[in-house]
Amino acid sequence: MADIVLINPKFEISFWGLEHALPLLGKRANMPVAALPLIAALTPEPHRITLIDENVEAIDFDRCARADIVALTGMIVQRHRMREILTELKRRQAYTVVGGPWISVKEDYFGNLADVIFVGEAEETWPQFLVDWEAGTVQKRYEQAEKTDISKIPLPRLDLLKMNRYAFGSVQFSRGCPFTCEFCDIIVIFGRRPRVKASAQVLAELDQLKAQKLPLVFIVDDNLIGNKKAIKEVLHEVIAWQRRNGYPLMFVTEASIDLADDDELMRLMVEANIGAVFVGIETPNEESLKEAKKLQNLRKGGSLTEKVRRIQDHGMEVWAGMILGFDNDDEHIFAAQERFLREARISTAMVGMLSAIPRTPLYDRLKAAGRLDEDDDPAHGTNVHPVNMSRAALSQGYVRLMAGLYEPKAYFDRVDDLYRDGGIVIDRAWKDYAVTHPWMHRAHEVRLWAESIGLMLRVLAKVPDSGLRQVYRRRFWEFLKARPEPSLLRVYALKCAIHWHMHKFIRRLTTSEKPLVNTY
Repeated sequence: MADIVLINPKFEISFWGLEHALPLLGKRANMPVAALPLIAALTPEPHRITLIDENVEAIDFDRCARADIVALTGMIVQRHRMREILTELKRRQAYTVVGGPWISVKEDYFGNLADVIFVGEAEETWPQFLVDWEAGTVQKRYEQAEKTDISKIPLPRLDLLKMNRYAFGSVQFSRGCPFTCEFCDIIVIFGRRPRVKASAQVLAELDQLKAQKLPLVFIVDDNLIGNKKAIKEVLHEVIAWQRRNGYPLMFVTEASIDLADDDELMRLMVEANIGAVFVGIETPNEESLKEAKKLQNLRKGGSLTEKVRRIQDHGMEVWAGMILGFDNDDEHIFAAQERFLREARISTAMVGMLSAIPRTPLYDRLKAAGRLDEDDDPAHGTNVHPVNMSRAALSQGYVRLMAGLYEPKAYFDRVDDLYRDGGIVIDRAWKDYAVTHPWMHRAHEVRLWAESIGLMLRVLAKVPDSGLRQVYRRRFWEFLKARPEPSLLRVYALKCAIHWHMHKFIRRLTTSEKPLVNTY
């Protein structure tokens, strides 16, 4: 029997992390990573497993030193902290195992700090490793021959996490993406054939999240609609579950822009109570999209702006992923990105400089061309040498664009353009349900009013910048007068908290003497 500790290291401050906003929400991290509770579920008795997410609790290294096995997972943005943790564990003579996205694309990164590494998915190799450990026949490297059949994986052990410390719950419906974007490592790790969980699995996970009383849930699929036919079947079941349970969960997810071409799919997502969708727009530059093989963004059916607005008009806010520094980008791209986001009414945009992740087609192409900086902390925050501008010009333009996008007036004008003037309705499914459930409707409205006002008061009490507090107070009051709907007011209060995070994050970008940390 093994005593196992599984660690998710602390993330560096980033767009996704919302580190500066979380104290306003009374939380320590945005959401749990999927690997921890899933690996715990794959660990058979009598093995014992302890989960530590450093984003919500400190690592007890004395506890780790007593364990038989200490396992780490981590992404590229966690690699430095992973090295620090592994170094300390080795100093304490711990037996270390490493898996996750980063080690899967950079197997030699940690050298002798890792006793065992796992490449790719581990639903089959982790149980095999435990068998080998007991038999004394452990291998140095484990990699599955086939992709996991995710319709057979167990329910994640959320009971082993401190779920009350997270702002959002998380759930996965599918893995894989059918597209061939040159810069993306998703198809490298998970493949191009989208695999979808059975509806019964999904509903069991929703039951768990409902029991944890986490009303906001991120569906973490890298492309929810990779297999449209299969996901429509799952969404029908999710809609029925929501109706049976009184719509307890509001979802955010990720999908490709071809969502805008499928009215039925958009309708089902709205009926399932998906209020926002993160879309990899990447760039308004069509030549750059062709270069990156982001061909789904070039399909007929309207411009990118028109497709974004179509999704919004159905009842889902669009968050955007944007990339700067493609070969076809010059210094006009910064103004073009700002103009696109303004015209598309996108307030929440994750902008990053193009970076080449090992094992991706982009990495291989640029390495062959001698255009890669293979330093672990490359100058100016990207390992790519652009064609039509210097890396210094790229990073400086990136910082200027971010500062402009999240300047208070520009940011809240985009929010108001969608929510106040655009009249988006993000809770249509709940409104339809509430018509036939008046008492539940009243209780729900009272709770939302309390949450909205409570969150806004916390923002105004805890943000130390008096000028920004004045902006938040004025904007919130003007919105309240225009659209006094509690579900929208909760969103608006969250937008204020997100703005505070981005304000602090960009201030760090503009004043730090250290190299930029690319956030994409």
